[in-house]
Amino acid sequence: MTDELVLYTNPMSRGRIARWMLEEVGVPYRAEILHFGTTMKDDAYKAVNPMGKVPAIVHDGKVVTECAAICAYLADAFPEAGLAPPPAERADYYRWLFFGAGPVEASVSNKALGFEVAPDRERMIGYGSFAHVMDTLEKAVQANPYIAGDKFTAADVYVGAQIGWGMQFGTMEKRPAFQQYFARVANRKAAIRANEKDDAAMAEMQHVG
Repeated sequence: MTDELVLYTNPMSRGRIARWMLEEVGVPYRAEILHFGTTMKDDAYKAVNPMGKVPAIVHDGKVVTECAAICAYLADAFPEAGLAPPPAERADYYRWLFFGAGPVEASVSNKALGFEVAPDRERMIGYGSFAHVMDTLEKAVQANPYIAGDKFTAADVYVGAQIGWGMQFGTMEKRPAFQQYFARVANRKAAIRANEKDDAAMAEMQHVG
């Protein structure tokens, strides 16, 4: 099938974001579970993603990597799912989707690795400071029911997953605004289905291992 949709993932990775987005879209797809350090680094998969990282999707012969790009691509490829605002109303959608992919991702990763930006060097790094990013994100999730307004979009999949993991693993404070926002998005049927499928895949991997 030329229009086949394949997800390359691992249930202990950011691939969970792509799985959630696929469940929101609601179209058939096939999941290929890859293993760190082995099949993820094989030549066969590196022909898909030379980085040897997941997730990646292949749709109609086209490869998309990077979680934010996957979310945006799927929202546009399947407009009937209603996961992207009309083009004229996408300012907040693009703003917060890529705020998540840039400042949030970078600042949280650096914090998890123990890297702190010196106050006199904040101008040299795109996100400035971790505290500033968290305060900005808090204001964003308080402004509306969803990150880009009154309606759930693909940006909520990406930002919501980041907030959920951040609170779970202690790289983000459990601020009330974060908890309330995440509760709204994590209770969606697609999010629950995605978690169930990834949890089952993880259990199968552990059983085989």
